[in-house]
Amino acid sequence: MAAGKPERNNGRLCRSFDRVETGPMSSHPLRRTTARDGQTSTDGEPRTAVRLTDVTHEYGSSGRHDRTVTALRDVSIDVRMGEIVGLEGPSGSGKSTILHAVSGLLVPTEGMIELLDTDLTDRSDRERTRLRRRHVGIVFQRFHLLPSLSARANVALPLVQAGVSRSTRRERAESLLEQVGLGDRIGHLPGELSGGERQRVAIARALVTDPDVIVADEPTGELDTATGADVLELLTDVGRERAMVVASHDESTLAVADRVVTLRDGRVVDDGG
Repeated sequence: MAAGKPERNNGRLCRSFDRVETGPMSSHPLRRTTARDGQTSTDGEPRTAVRLTDVTHEYGSSGRHDRTVTALRDVSIDVRMGEIVGLEGPSGSGKSTILHAVSGLLVPTEGMIELLDTDLTDRSDRERTRLRRRHVGIVFQRFHLLPSLSARANVALPLVQAGVSRSTRRERAESLLEQVGLGDRIGHLPGELSGGERQRVAIARALVTDPDVIVADEPTGELDTATGADVLELLTDVGRERAMVVASHDESTLAVADRVVTLRDGRVVDDGG
């Protein structure tokens, strides 16, 4: 992990996570005190939020003589609500491709990807974008914050795309930043924040639409050990009433998962069951 200075609010991370209902999306979405409709299946078991069935994906153009790279080979994975599933494997094993597929950022060459019982593979680009914005939150290794926007504006950005009013955007963004321990950093630019603070802004942004599924790609890869531990604690809290898929090379990151799926050369060699 890269060196960085861990920053805390009053010596600790804030943990005021109770959800307050304010309509379709809560202004306090880190902790859900009541389950959404359909969060459990008819037999009372947690609902399957993400399902990959016999997924194969090849990168490369479709020209007759062009070479392709097979990133995934017949991958099948289920993730239930309230479950944290880790993805491990060497670089090139297919971890990031799975995250992109779950997020609707790519359509696999073969197979089916279901998000809350909706098959993403037969949806248009516009429909996949709509489903992603409503149901999926993404946490990136390198944060992907806009440098010219404050922490609050970065967190609120997905709500701009969703057409939420300015006052509601500000309220939700400020509430989330307070809950992740950054109440005193609301107006700061990303360049004025430590690595751990930037990642917490990114987590708040991923949660601002109150998604059902969180995907995280090496969420502690840019952080020192102490700051990474804080981020993992936060992600664990986040994942309790959502489905979460975390890709990482780091053992401490994967340790928060309920099970770890091991990939080699695009295949599942151990489903962690």
